Formats: sequence, C-alpha cells, structure tokens
Amino acid sequence: MATHDTDPQDRARFGRLLGAGIWLFFLGNPLGALFRNDNQLERYGGLIALVVFVPVYLYGLGQIPRFHIEQRYVVAWTYISVLLACFAVTVPGAGDQSMTCLVFIAALAVAILPKWQALAVVVILFGAITAAGFAVEGWSAHGNNFAVLLAAAAVWSFRLAWQRQAKLMAAEQDLSELAVQEERARIARDLHDILGHSLTVISVKAELAERLFDDDPVRARAELEDLQRLSRDALADVRSTAQGIRGISLPGEIASARMALESAGIEPLLPTVADEVPSRWRELFAWTLREGVTNVIRHSQASRCEVELDAERIRVTDDGRAPCPDDGSGNGLEGLRQRARLAGATVTTSTGPGERGFSLTVSVPA
Repeated sequence: MATHDTDPQDRARFGRLLGAGIWLFFLGNPLGALFRNDNQLERYGGLIALVVFVPVYLYGLGQIPRFHIEQRYVVAWTYISVLLACFAVTVPGAGDQSMTCLVFIAALAVAILPKWQALAVVVILFGAITAAGFAVEGWSAHGNNFAVLLAAAAVWSFRLAWQRQAKLMAAEQDLSELAVQEERARIARDLHDILGHSLTVISVKAELAERLFDDDPVRARAELEDLQRLSRDALADVRSTAQGIRGISLPGEIASARMALESAGIEPLLPTVADEVPSRWRELFAWTLREGVTNVIRHSQASRCEVELDAERIRVTDDGRAPCPDDGSGNGLEGLRQRARLAGATVTTSTGPGERGFSLTVSVPA
C-alpha cells in the first residue's frame, strides 16, 4: 500500500523539479559574468555560491507539500535566507547579472511561503531590482524586475493547481475509506440477516428432531436432512456475501425487492423465508426475482406485486398493465430465459389474474 500511496507524490515531485530545472539555464547569465571576471576571489566565490544555490532551490521546491501541510514556515524562510546569501556572494563577481538569482528566489518564495509573506517578498524584490538598475552606476535591471512578476504569477498558478490536486487526493482517499466502511456495514447486515434467520430455523428443527427421535424416527430423520440442507445453504450464502458477490443470494434479493417495491409505492407481498428452495436453484430464483421486480417497477404501473416461492417454482405477479410485445423489458427476460435454459428450467410469461398485470414464472424439474 505504501508504494501505491507514494508513487503519485514522487511523480508530482519529479514533475516540479523537471519544470523548475528547465529554467535554470537563465543562471548562465551570472555564470558567464563570473567567468569573465579577472578577480579570482570574486569569481570562485560566486561559482561556489551558485553551486549551493541550485540544489537548495530545487530541494526547496521538492518539499512544497511539507511546508504547507506541516506549516514549517521557519524552515521555508531558512531556504529563502540561504538563497539570498548566495545571491549576495555572487554580486561582486557577476554585477547586475546576479539579479537573475532574485527571479528564482521570488519563485521559491511564492511556492513555499504563506501568500501574504510571498507577496511581500515579490514586491520587495521587484522594487530592489528596479532601484538597483537606476541607483548603481553601470547596472541595468535587464528586465529581471518584470521577470520576478512573471515568475511569481506562474508559480502562483501552479501552487493553486497543487493545492487543488492535494484536496482532490484527500477527497478521493476519504471516499475510498467511506466506501470500505459502507461495504463492511453491508456485509455485516447481510451476514446478520442470513445467519439470524438460518440459525433460528436450524435451532427450531433441531429441537423438533430431538422430540421426534423416539416417537417418529422417520420424521426425525427427515428433519435432520433438512438441517443438513439448511446448513449448506446458510454456508453458501455466507460465502457469497463475504466474497462481495451481489445479486445471487436469494434471501438478500427478497430483502432488496421489498425495499425497492416499497420505495416505488408498490405493495409487496413477498415470502419471508426461502428454506424450501434447494441450493442448486437459489441462484436462478434470485435472478428471476430481481428481473421480475425490476420489470414491475419500471414498466407495470402496478399497485401490488406478489411473489410465490416453493421448491419447484417462483412466480412474480403484478396488477398493473400487461407489457407490449416491443416492451424494453424483453432484453432482460431473454437473458433470464438463457439462464433458465442452461439450468434445465423453463420460463413462462402470461397475463395476471383477472386479465390484468403480468405474471413471470420460472419452473424447475421436480
């Protein structure tokens, strides 16, 4: 997990450094001036300052998220101070060409300082470069004052983009955690419903089998066989729910159908249990229930929906209007027919009781 979390941050940091590194070629102006200076102390002092300037500038850009998240603004000012000191060392050897360094200092200040402090730095640097161009004999601003403004504006736009990206990543993480919590809650509810009902029935049948054991061994054996079947069915439902497989749990589909019909204003007449249905038919019956109830809600305009369920068939009937031959529900019914055909079952559709509504029946071999 840590690798997946840090990879986007690493890519973002690499992108910032690459974008900032492209503009470092402008430091060629003070670098060239230093090489033209005959004073070795001023020359090599300036070169050493530039060697320190570049990694400090790049490292500061790489730490942008930490400055804003942890509010390490004292450290941020330390970076700015180091860069200003490097600039001061280059001035004797590079003259007015050294003011190019101030453009990068302004960019870093906008990137890592609070906005009002960054604005103050930009204004001061703009004024200092402009004043130096007029006040110092032989010096020229060389457009560096306006370059400070352009760099500040560009970095500010990138800073807003970084902040939006950080907010989006935080929101995405929150949504991911919320989805996990909701899925856990859903699984817990489904397991509660499945196990609560199944264990209650198993307990009742176990008590009945115990009472019948001496008086009616045949019936007691039948109850024990039912216990085995119920246990297998409950285990299958639990596995299905734990694996996150939705739409194949018959008890879950009954509960979902009840909620969906009630939400649509349709009276649900549904079975409360599905114990009579053998395990091999539960998935097919669950798909039938889902398709039938979906058609009732979408197409029938019904006021009531009834579901009949036993070991050999499931029937979904409504009192709405019968579907037309070209009704859009045909695609879903065709898919259900294919499922039934593969399982050896048959699908029957007809008009509901009293020549009203629609009836969907899936019958399985006895």
